[in-house]
Amino acid sequence: MKKDGHIHTPFCPHGTADPLEQYIEKAIQHRFTDITFTEHAPLPGNFTDPTPEKDSGMKPELLSTYIETLEQLKRKYKNDINIHIGLEVDFIAGFEEETKNFLDQIGPRLDDAILSVHFLKWNDEYVCIDYSETEFMKFAEKVGNVEAVYDLYYDTVIQSIEADLGQFKPRRIGHPTLVHKFQHAHNILVEDEHRIKEVLNKMKEFGFELDVNSAGLSKKYCREPYPPFPMIEYAKSIRLPLVFGSDAHSVKDLHQHYEKIFP
Repeated sequence: MKKDGHIHTPFCPHGTADPLEQYIEKAIQHRFTDITFTEHAPLPGNFTDPTPEKDSGMKPELLSTYIETLEQLKRKYKNDINIHIGLEVDFIAGFEEETKNFLDQIGPRLDDAILSVHFLKWNDEYVCIDYSETEFMKFAEKVGNVEAVYDLYYDTVIQSIEADLGQFKPRRIGHPTLVHKFQHAHNILVEDEHRIKEVLNKMKEFGFELDVNSAGLSKKYCREPYPPFPMIEYAKSIRLPLVFGSDAHSVKDLHQHYEKIFP
């Protein structure tokens, strides 16, 4: 099986309008057998998106159309490729019950899903950790330093693994080192290998898959996948299931760096 398990769509409010058919036809051309569309799920209604554009999640009113559109495409291309209907669901500390309720409703309609951390909570304030290098550094000053942000991120990922989100909880953890996105902007070396291993071992213990996410290789200040190459090797050594994810928000970025991750 050759799979790209982390793909966004024109339903993404901060992505591109590239048609779904173009993603699918490119995947077929590159001989992928399986793809999962994992659009950002709508955020809880009582959660205030901290990004300026308030565009981190899909609009709730589009969710049914998103699923119905993918159901049609799944049938259309069934002889060419396995299309899985999925979502990238945000784990937001303090909103576990809302997330569980959402998954209870939508879970039966999904084939696959990812659980990711983009938002960190500090003193009742939330920040989108991957929004910009400027916001990252502002948050680091509030929390104390960059290392404290890293620790808070890994603590939150571990919370997401351990959280009771019901029977439809996603079984794959998205980009578990997303906190590295701006590492070449702040240029502070954080020795976090032990924390990443802790996260990977926790995933193994709880029966999760790892989203081996290539998008970081294309990010100006990251220049490595999530998690970095040595930690991908560590994940293999503990027999953690790996699923490649390009995290593409455009057709151009679909399957980006696949050969570097799985040569």
